Amino acid sequence: LLMFHLKITLIEAFLGISTSIVLSLFVSILMDRFSFINRSVYPLLIISQTIPTIALAPLLILWFVYGMNSKIILIVISCFFPITISLLSGFACVDKDAIKLLHTLGATKNQILIYAKLPSSLPSFFSGLKISVSYSIIGAVISEWLGGTRGLGVYMTRVKKSYSYDKLFAVIFLISALSLVLIKILSVLEKRIIKK
Repeated sequence: LLMFHLKITLIEAFLGISTSIVLSLFVSILMDRFSFINRSVYPLLIISQTIPTIALAPLLILWFVYGMNSKIILIVISCFFPITISLLSGFACVDKDAIKLLHTLGATKNQILIYAKLPSSLPSFFSGLKISVSYSIIGAVISEWLGGTRGLGVYMTRVKKSYSYDKLFAVIFLISALSLVLIKILSVLEKRIIKK
């Protein structure tokens, strides 16, 4: 039963983190290239982090019903900020001499992005991604906890109502272990990619 609910939570977390990576990459590239977009979007990113996710979850469930969409949106809201900010930091830390060299060789903005900015931002990207992976699991559980029919959050509410505290602790340990395993997988992946 626990594995069944875990599978649902993992699917939600995976879809949420995947969407966050794509959106963050797109937005961070736009913010890096156009200063006016950076000036207008950056304050919105900061404001988005001042709203507690637990307060947003009931509204998202109200707007998007109890389906998976509301849960994925909540995960994206939780994970989008760390990945975007880490990518922007990575772009800012690129070697200026490398960019000057590419300019003198007649490289376009896209070529500078591909050959200089993206490779240099990988360590920062993985740092943000590690934070976001743990947020994705927590976001999925919170969204299920506040409204849903399946997942670890739903299972937690059920065992809590039946006073099965041993099962409740089992879920808590499982969520912690899962977050640690995912972070470890990302660390191994980071070492392999950056070595290349």
